[in-house]
Amino acid sequence: MRLALPVGLLLVSLSGPSLLNAQTPEMVSRDQPATFKARVNVVMVPVVVRDQQGRAVTNLRKEDFELFDQGKPQIITKFSVETAAGRSAREPQEPSVDSSPLETPVGQPAPPLLPDRYVAYFFDDTHLEFGDLVRVRDAAARSIADLRPTDRVGIFTSSGQNTVDFTDDRARLREALARLRPRSMTQNSIRECPDISIYQAGEIERRSDLDDLTHNEPLLVAVYDALGCLHLDPQRDLSTAISISRSMAQKQAMLGEHESRGAFIVLKDLIRRMTVLPGDRSIVLASPGFLASDDLLPEEFDLIDHAIHASVVINSLDARGLWTDHDHDIDERPLTDLHWDLISAATVSAERTIYEHDSHVAASSVLANLAVGTGGSFFQNRNDLSAGFHLLAASPECVYMIGFSPENLKTDGHFHGLKVQLRTGAKYSLQARKGYYAPRRLSDPVEQAAQEIRDAVFSRDDLNDLPFALHTQFFKSSETAATLTVVARVDLKRVPFRKAEGRNRDDLTVVSGIFDNNGNLVAAIEKRVEMRLLDQTLDRLQSQSGVTVKTSFDVAPGRYAVRVVVRDAEGQKMAAQTGAVDIP
Repeated sequence: MRLALPVGLLLVSLSGPSLLNAQTPEMVSRDQPATFKARVNVVMVPVVVRDQQGRAVTNLRKEDFELFDQGKPQIITKFSVETAAGRSAREPQEPSVDSSPLETPVGQPAPPLLPDRYVAYFFDDTHLEFGDLVRVRDAAARSIADLRPTDRVGIFTSSGQNTVDFTDDRARLREALARLRPRSMTQNSIRECPDISIYQAGEIERRSDLDDLTHNEPLLVAVYDALGCLHLDPQRDLSTAISISRSMAQKQAMLGEHESRGAFIVLKDLIRRMTVLPGDRSIVLASPGFLASDDLLPEEFDLIDHAIHASVVINSLDARGLWTDHDHDIDERPLTDLHWDLISAATVSAERTIYEHDSHVAASSVLANLAVGTGGSFFQNRNDLSAGFHLLAASPECVYMIGFSPENLKTDGHFHGLKVQLRTGAKYSLQARKGYYAPRRLSDPVEQAAQEIRDAVFSRDDLNDLPFALHTQFFKSSETAATLTVVARVDLKRVPFRKAEGRNRDDLTVVSGIFDNNGNLVAAIEKRVEMRLLDQTLDRLQSQSGVTVKTSFDVAPGRYAVRVVVRDAEGQKMAAQTGAVDIP
């Protein structure tokens, strides 16, 4: 979901007489994009550190970490710590904001509690079998009872069906869970001939240049199956069985890649949706895992990168629960004797079991990569799925966000391996993203600045580089209509003006947005103040109350969160505040 911030004409009120005149305008408004200085690309790496008992380590500093890109040490330029304790400290009540009606109603209510955490339950219904899907949906339904009043939950699926956007309506969530069904393109009740799994098909495709069956065991198993189920003669019809097996492998590999690519696309769309949510954001991915071919690896790492920049943590839950190998004798693995009458069904079954095991490991690795790469957790090989949802839906206990600016980064799209380690001698375990792909084009400075403002609008963190005061007022014109006015009064004392042509120059971009009770953006307006102030004007404004920018919205009565972001062009400083208003 791409947000377009509508640009409105600016009404600026100043303390004291108006400064605008036709000959020497000192302050004007324009609806043109602001120009900001270019910034270098920053790669963010979420890191989770645990001790030998599996407990989160929360007391590390920037100096404790070492970061390597392609084996070369990097300078850590950004460092922050996100802890559950720090988030809970700001959960009970939104910051108080001066909110007043222009006409006073009787019994003015207190500002409402606003949503501060969004959890997306993502069910991989294109890969889940019916039994596993029933177990995970029932476990998810039980976990909904543990949600707080300020939590919002959404139901999403890899097929795109039976979804519910973020809400606090528990009954609606449970109804959506009850409607979930498997929607696979590769699983059906009719046994294919030959019966080739997605993993086996991928192995056959990877060895497509090997015609010698003695060196292509996955194809050999498929050919044996084809000879049996099609009742072919191994001496006379061997080439036919090989051709049919290869064709079936290509079909299965294509369908498997299509399903996996589809899951990545829908997950990325969900992340885009969550970037516009003001608060902590996480995804609980319930899946049996899926296979990502070499062609899909860039999409996997791109998904991780999108999640990191959107501050979305992906937690993975292996829906298969406790998984154990079937009994097989590893000594039976070799299938190099092409006397078909001597190859037993038990030998082929053992080989299939090995492929099943390898497939399980490969599918689980995708779930692990998504969790580790975004600072999340991976719940696997356990049957207590209710505990899994409870664990994964909670905010991460502690995540270190480490950022660096790669030197001489080429825009070639190549993969860069990352490694994070500690300088301390403590025996801690670390989980961090494994790498990133270089961009294929440089970031546009204007686009990057707009993105930083947009990210701040949809955050809940206060930014204090520029001091400003946030106020709201509302006027009810009827029982169903109201005008909400958002007032941002910017103190100019810390605005870094640039002197040119006898004027003090800087531009302020002020974005005001309002969100409904479920955290959905209702409206946002961006205003730009171009200041070309004389010395005496600047002195007066800095000694008084600064510049006041007013933005009005036509809304229905209800509860709203108000978010204001201010950024200047010269110093690229930002400030942001969140408030709450209840229009009865």
